[in-house]
Amino acid sequence: MRNARNSRRRGNAFIEFALAAGLLLPVMMGTFQFGYTLYTYNLLQSAVSNGGRYAAYRTYRAASGQTDVNKFRLAVQNMTVYGSPYPASNSVAVVKGLKPADIDVLFTLTATQIPTAVTVRVNSYTVDGVFGKYTFAGYPTFTMPYLGRYAPEESEP
Repeated sequence: MRNARNSRRRGNAFIEFALAAGLLLPVMMGTFQFGYTLYTYNLLQSAVSNGGRYAAYRTYRAASGQTDVNKFRLAVQNMTVYGSPYPASNSVAVVKGLKPADIDVLFTLTATQIPTAVTVRVNSYTVDGVFGKYTFAGYPTFTMPYLGRYAPEESEP
């Protein structure tokens, strides 16, 4: 008689576990996905902040016109993505899958084309998590007043 009663209790425990797991597993997976996405966002925010601070203090040269401005932008994009304005060919991005083309570098210019502020932002980056994807478009963003040297007569090295 005791064996029959114990086997029924084990069957009830299995059913209770199955019902609870059906609810708890999706909650735990969602929590994991949210945490991973937030972690990636924090990495992006840190990278964008570093790139923005670098851009705010870099010398702004424009002797060759748009060519020098594009070199400036590329150096800031590389700083944001790789942590170095002139990365080695085997450099690894600080955020998995981030590329320089994913970063926008925008200048606020006066009427005489003197920079007053610089904005660095992620134009598009998709977090490819285990359970889904989320795209950051236009953020994170970092804006800082331009504090570097303005040297329009110099050419970018």
